[in-house]
Amino acid sequence: MADLETRELEYFVAVAEELHFGHAAARLAIAQPALSKAVRRLENRLEVKLLERSSRSVRLTPAGEALLEHGRHALNAIGAAAEKTRRAPDRQSHLRLVIKPGGDANLLSAILAAYAGRPEARQVDIVFGGATDRADYVRDGRADLGLLYVPFDDMTGLDHETLQVEGRVAILPPDHRLASQTAVTLADLTREALPRWKGVRWTGVPETEGGPEVADLAEALQMIRLGRTIAVLPNSLAQPLQPDLVYRPVTDAPHNELVLAWSQDDRRRLVASFVTAAVDAARAAGTT
Repeated sequence: MADLETRELEYFVAVAEELHFGHAAARLAIAQPALSKAVRRLENRLEVKLLERSSRSVRLTPAGEALLEHGRHALNAIGAAAEKTRRAPDRQSHLRLVIKPGGDANLLSAILAAYAGRPEARQVDIVFGGATDRADYVRDGRADLGLLYVPFDDMTGLDHETLQVEGRVAILPPDHRLASQTAVTLADLTREALPRWKGVRWTGVPETEGGPEVADLAEALQMIRLGRTIAVLPNSLAQPLQPDLVYRPVTDAPHNELVLAWSQDDRRRLVASFVTAAVDAARAAGTT
């Protein structure tokens, strides 16, 4: 049985996520031919084809899909071990909370105030993550807790408490065929091109076409303005409203949850205390 090295996994995961050798090589800061050879060597050692290559595209095989999933978890575990070792001296002195800018549903101030009022409160550092990587911050130890959205974020390895349950809204250009309606349904959105969020395979609506890849909300809004896509987001993430775009509730979309998440292995009292304060603050705000 072939052994895998961390670097090999990093190389493969980069290619699998980018589905483009040039982009992956730039991300890894290595030469593209060297990256291509490394992936070929990995396939030879595993005796399985991981990628389908053509002059125009790169696609994952079923074996590649499996290695991407397990490879991500392996790299996260390695990163978590290193980060927790580095942070061992101060893990009891303060907390790190990762959030997406604007992704707190206006609850953050109340949560911090509720926690500050507890006798065991510690300093809370706010860490800003991207649209799709906040769960990784919690899993690998860069943050102790995170404000995440279910079912959009991957909750593997995490425990959580729900702070808010909300519906979803479709964001449309003003000349879109659905813009004249007061509300839309999932059936209305069938075959619409929704953005592919970098690092996330699900668009949020079943049976829709894959639209342009975007890294964050700002990119998605620009693509909507250009008529290249529409987006379906939790109500709170659609704020603040853009005056040149149209917002319509998706009446039959499953509700999503804003949750406070932490590692399943983290049983520290200061984490439990923060979770309790956050749930109390959300309940006082009437969001749970």
